[in-house]
Amino acid sequence: DRRHVLLQAEFYQRSEGPDKAWAQFGFHFDADELFHVELDAAQTVWRLPEFGRFASFEAQGALQNMAVGKQNLEVMISNSNRSQQDFVTPELALFPAEAVSLEEPNVLICYADKFWPPVATMEWRRNGAVVSEGVYDSVYYGRPDLLFRKFSYLPFVPQRGDVYSCAVRHWGAEGPVQRMWEPEVPEPPSE
Repeated sequence: DRRHVLLQAEFYQRSEGPDKAWAQFGFHFDADELFHVELDAAQTVWRLPEFGRFASFEAQGALQNMAVGKQNLEVMISNSNRSQQDFVTPELALFPAEAVSLEEPNVLICYADKFWPPVATMEWRRNGAVVSEGVYDSVYYGRPDLLFRKFSYLPFVPQRGDVYSCAVRHWGAEGPVQRMWEPEVPEPPSE
């Protein structure tokens, strides 16, 4: 007997940190995102475009929920002692999506896990230079332990000698948490 779970996930958070407020709204099916709403643009973003052909969601509903969440949070803050949870620094992993072959397109995945609050900036570098073209960042995913995780994806074509890095900036770390990766491919046979 397999049961499925459809979850509406919405977060509104305010802090004393550098980013004063943060909000997220989305729907998940069996822990996979169906869509999220870009709140600033009031736009529904489907995880896979095909989902939008079979269903619809009016982004205005998410904005109304966020307004209620903000109001409720303000009331709870005013009625509490405002103690804050300690920051939890992200754990970081960096790996390719597929087995690596030189000159064959692939995707590098940067995975930040087990952090709080859900405010993090992920940055890619190739041979020391910042790379932003083609990068896709996921939304923040909640974990059962009330911490968060986030993915960043970088499409690339492996070249011998390239060095990639992913750095995550988070309030819980003094500086960026960083991982390096370079293609591990065997040397060509000598003739």
